Amino acid sequence: MINLIITLIINTALSTIIVLIAFWLPQLYLYLEKSSPYECGFDPLGSARLPFSMKFFLIAITFLLFDLEIALLLPLPWAMQLPTPNLTLILAYCLIILLTAGLAYEWIQKGLEWSE
Repeated sequence: MINLIITLIINTALSTIIVLIAFWLPQLYLYLEKSSPYECGFDPLGSARLPFSMKFFLIAITFLLFDLEIALLLPLPWAMQLPTPNLTLILAYCLIILLTAGLAYEWIQKGLEWSE
């Protein structure tokens, strides 16, 4: 029990120190040249802050969600060897149904169409 407390204290202290260093370090060397966009040594031709396509963002988030689904379902064959495989199957089906419902909702809301 003492080892756990010591480990938690050390981890908390190290995390706090690293966060504080990361917070203060960038402020030490801030100047205009470093914060301006860089284009091969030339002056920028236009604004570097272009508007971001929200459709692209939504497609990327959808991809990440389904990628996460695959990562969560990959250990399913090994989980079938547990003492209660029925519970494992029910939970896997619940996950698939939830994600399918989310996909259907996004499809109905036309979130997957690239053109408007």
